[in-house]
Amino acid sequence: MTKSSLLAASLFAFAAAVFAQEPFPSRPITVIVPFPPGGFVDLTARPLAAAMEKILKQPLVISNRGGAVGAIGTAAAANAKPDGYSVLITASTISLIPEADKLFDRKPAYTVDQLAPVALIWTDPVYLVVRSESPWKSVKEFVAEVRQRQGQMSYSSSGIYGALHIPIEMFLQAEKLKMRHLPTGGGGPSLSQLLGGHVDMTAGGPAALSAHIKAGKLRGLAGWGAKRHALLPDVPTFMELGYNIEYYVWVGLFVPTGTPDAAGKVLRDATRKAVEDPDFKAAMAKLSTPIYYLDAPEFKKFWDRDAKRLAEVVKAVGRVEEKK
Repeated sequence: MTKSSLLAASLFAFAAAVFAQEPFPSRPITVIVPFPPGGFVDLTARPLAAAMEKILKQPLVISNRGGAVGAIGTAAAANAKPDGYSVLITASTISLIPEADKLFDRKPAYTVDQLAPVALIWTDPVYLVVRSESPWKSVKEFVAEVRQRQGQMSYSSSGIYGALHIPIEMFLQAEKLKMRHLPTGGGGPSLSQLLGGHVDMTAGGPAALSAHIKAGKLRGLAGWGAKRHALLPDVPTFMELGYNIEYYVWVGLFVPTGTPDAAGKVLRDATRKAVEDPDFKAAMAKLSTPIYYLDAPEFKKFWDRDAKRLAEVVKAVGRVEEKK
């Protein structure tokens, strides 16, 4: 080997060593939000990214990639280069999409093992509500009416196999009840169907429901959380009423499987500090959303339990063709 080729090889080896030791992060990080701007995932992602930027000293660029109830953006993140520079922030529906694909024998947009958890940011239970002028003052009274009129009464949700459809199905399956389902385009439209008198019942998050309950438009019958919510202290949980059902809408951070442990640790540490940032806390308080942080190992256990529970409900619901 000539002196010039030896020199070139040495320079290449040196450059490779320097590159390998490059600190993470050394350039902007893309944060994929698999939903349109303005939803609760997006409203969590933006203040969280701002707080993490202070810690990581690099820009975190929000990329909204909505479509197919989150499947498009989630698939983009799952198939991104596992180098720590692509991060996914999404909701509990991450577990529902692959299960629905199985029902319809569709090629999955992604599989959950393509993604590794970084941190859980918050969880919130949902609540079963009826209009205040309805005759049902309790879950017991509501169940008696539905059982008497099997298949005649109706409920709305955010969409088939969606974040509000699944908890309602948990309740109906527990009591072996049948109701007509009116899927809509989201939590807002679903609530509007109930307020407008087009359905008998729906479910929603405490922040979305509390103002209507306080205004006397809606009545909360029960919540899917393990304990009562601070915004709705007078509404019992299903567990208090003897049901073994529990459900939460949650938001968490993920990276593609195979992301280096070192990069993952940096992201985990930054997330842990970011949720304590005063501006982030203020943003979550504005949404009436309590922070519930779990680091990756605990979040993985939480996610596994949640995914298993949701899969069982989806299988029990079976194939439901959306009417065009």
